[in-house]
Amino acid sequence: TFIVDKNTVRNNRLEVRGSWKNESLYFSLLIICYFLINIAGKSVRVAAKVYNRYDFPPHFIFGSGTSSYQVEGAAFEDGRKASIFDTFAHSGRFGDGNGDIAADQYHMYKEDVQLMAETGLDAYRFSISWSRLIPDGRGPINPKGVEYYNNLINELISYGIQPHVTLLHLDTPQALEDEYGGFRDQRIVYVLSFPYLCSDLFCCKASDIDAADCPNSEDFTAYADVCFREFGDRVQYWTTINEANIFVLGGYDTGDSPPGRCSPSIRSY
Repeated sequence: TFIVDKNTVRNNRLEVRGSWKNESLYFSLLIICYFLINIAGKSVRVAAKVYNRYDFPPHFIFGSGTSSYQVEGAAFEDGRKASIFDTFAHSGRFGDGNGDIAADQYHMYKEDVQLMAETGLDAYRFSISWSRLIPDGRGPINPKGVEYYNNLINELISYGIQPHVTLLHLDTPQALEDEYGGFRDQRIVYVLSFPYLCSDLFCCKASDIDAADCPNSEDFTAYADVCFREFGDRVQYWTTINEANIFVLGGYDTGDSPPGRCSPSIRSY
């Protein structure tokens, strides 16, 4: 025998009805949110504008940029010698990765330039491999290096693409790094602290700067002069060092970039 309490039945019905009302309200809110989001999305899409070249000033330059070690490949072909980037990459910092082949632009520069033209680029910024142009950092110039960069520059110009050149992108010749520490020593660049030119190992008078007893005082300057002499008739835009802050902090403070040195926090340059 079952005894049914009318009040219990009534309360259960109210609970079911209340639950149904809550679910209906929740479902209604979902529908409202869906339509609001849909409407908002449409309004955003309508408001968004498709930009093209005519939205930029007439002389605005569209371009792309690379660095020699990251795209050229041919790391030890045609007279090129190691840079600090080669040494850094082959130390295992990138696992098995290195720039020995990279994008092979050394052999495929014509195809690359054609793709740039098809993309509609106005300019291309690339860096010169110091150790390809002057393998030991100073001394004899590598004619194959001169030939490659002449070919690249001429190919760009033939398509109406402006060549923009960076002199240094994390790839100081390893020979200079081994000899005196590369950019840790003032001998790599012409720095005149009148009346003396000083480094950790020597200090000579400015008047003797070209003398034999004041050697190797301007390796980077001499390299830059070679670049200007060989390519300056066609290259109007030059960058001295790519992201100099990254070169200094990553290379000589945190050690995350070539040459990967971690110096003390005081005088860490």
